[in-house]
Amino acid sequence: MAGAKAAAAAAADGSASAAAPLLLAREDGSPRRVGATSAQTLGNVVVSIVGTGVLGLPYAFRAAGWLAGSVGVAAAGSATLYCMLRLVDCRDKLEEDEPEECCQGYYTYGDLGERCFGTVGRCLTEILILVSQAGGSVAYLIFIGQNLHSIFSQLMSPAGFIFAILLPVQIALSLIRSLPSLSPFSIFADVCNVLAMAIVIKEDLQLFDHPFASRSAFNGLWAVPFTFGVAVFCFEGFSMTLALEASMAERRKFRRVLSQAVAAIITVYVCFGVCGYLAYGDATKDIITLNLPNNWTSVAVKVGLCIALAFTFPVMMHPIHEIVETRFRSSGCFQKLSHNVPGAEWLGLHSSRVLVVAILTVVASFIPAFGSFISFVGSTMCALLSFVLPAVFHLNIVGSSMSLWRRVLDYAILLFGLGFAGYGLVSALSSH
Repeated sequence: MAGAKAAAAAAADGSASAAAPLLLAREDGSPRRVGATSAQTLGNVVVSIVGTGVLGLPYAFRAAGWLAGSVGVAAAGSATLYCMLRLVDCRDKLEEDEPEECCQGYYTYGDLGERCFGTVGRCLTEILILVSQAGGSVAYLIFIGQNLHSIFSQLMSPAGFIFAILLPVQIALSLIRSLPSLSPFSIFADVCNVLAMAIVIKEDLQLFDHPFASRSAFNGLWAVPFTFGVAVFCFEGFSMTLALEASMAERRKFRRVLSQAVAAIITVYVCFGVCGYLAYGDATKDIITLNLPNNWTSVAVKVGLCIALAFTFPVMMHPIHEIVETRFRSSGCFQKLSHNVPGAEWLGLHSSRVLVVAILTVVASFIPAFGSFISFVGSTMCALLSFVLPAVFHLNIVGSSMSLWRRVLDYAILLFGLGFAGYGLVSALSSH
């Protein structure tokens, strides 16, 4: 999952050209697309969306209630799907209007920003992707620190684990520039995530005893934004939409495949969130694995998750390092220094990696609550990326050919995204 999300962010700033399908020549000389099948694309969509945020869903259901949580997850997933499809509409419109440019490669998220608002649009899009990716990386560190603390609570605090263990390890791993060498750990993380969900559901079923008797269906209106923020975070991977669509051999089937994948994810998220909350009630913690008993299976899954996420953290960081290093290389001062001082380029680029990892580690050590953090990231950065920008791009590129009701819907999503992001920011500031 981490590898897919890193690829998504890289694709968004134009660095993942490998996602485009291969064009081969038929016997008559016409091009033939060789890309992913529908089944492969379905799997890629699931992997690009589902991440560790899902383990915070039961806590969100505790905050809102099992019914309100279910509605919130379904609404977040449906709105995300709608906006994903609007990005595909933008790409189709540009292909129709500018076929010669589309033939040279697919449009990325950053390309749409530049197409609508020039360099400023591209920079804004890339900054939002950068901050969102950094938020996901910080969430990894918080998750690992809190799970290690739940196993070895007598040794040190979660922040202590982050500084004493994760920081040295991540600094060393940040010097590895070859992503393929780390890709097996992404698969391992996926397996551990599935095992964690399976064990949680197993424990839930064992604890069920009149599950709905003392569980709230709705805990008040003010809890809904928190739950919606967590749900939006759980549908991250948004910026991979165009890359996935471009990688498909039969692109006309992408909308159906994407809809099927998101519908399946919504179903799994709702079931998992409801099961976790019904099992543990008001004792549900912001990372559901912290509720598991300390038997050998639960400890093995926790340790496996921590190890896998520690090794996939550099993959999550890869798009951030790419953007930072690109800015460094384009700096006149850095170019001059690299030319005049032997080894200055290597030292400068690797120092930037160490500095970025150190900054995110410090940020993670000061964040006490995983659930509140992912809700904040989901309701601000992810909301801007998933709702505001797609609506703006769609209105700008396709607006003239849309019906009135579709324009009204786009404006409604735009206003909702801005309001939701503003609410998330104000809530975060007022809570400190």
